[in-house]
Amino acid sequence: MKKSKNLKNQLVGEFRRRIFEENMPRIKKCLAEISETEVWWRPNENSNAIGNLVLHLCGNVRQWILATMAGQADFRERQTEFDCRGGISKQELIDLMEKLEADLEQYLPKITVEDLLKISPVQIYVESGFCKMVHVIEHFSYHTGQIAFAVKVLKNKDLDFYNDAALDEKPV
Repeated sequence: MKKSKNLKNQLVGEFRRRIFEENMPRIKKCLAEISETEVWWRPNENSNAIGNLVLHLCGNVRQWILATMAGQADFRERQTEFDCRGGISKQELIDLMEKLEADLEQYLPKITVEDLLKISPVQIYVESGFCKMVHVIEHFSYHTGQIAFAVKVLKNKDLDFYNDAALDEKPV
């Protein structure tokens, strides 16, 4: 049981690191680089605007973690995340992410090994809590990359996510 709790703590810690310390700050940095109009820019009708992706990420995490694992009501209407064409400001999108983080921080300390092992439906899938958390991490990272790419296209600018860290150095 001790090893299981340690693995649970590592997963929760990694979830916090990837979502709260890496991806959310990157999205906020991207939003700071663009105008209110550019939040809703899309290169074509088959692509999503940055605003749509932020709405989608918030909806996805609420559904996959807070609804199916924490027992909150699932009010998600997924298609509306993509149908939106504006009317939500950059600050409102940031507020949605910060509310999501606060709600997750209420739940994450309560996660048990049993929660991670419990298998339940989400969308058309049947997944364990562990798989849901892994999905959310990779899904958030995937769309954060799309947001960063869109900002680079719009601004022709290096977003300097790594603050000139020497990433080519090998660990000793």
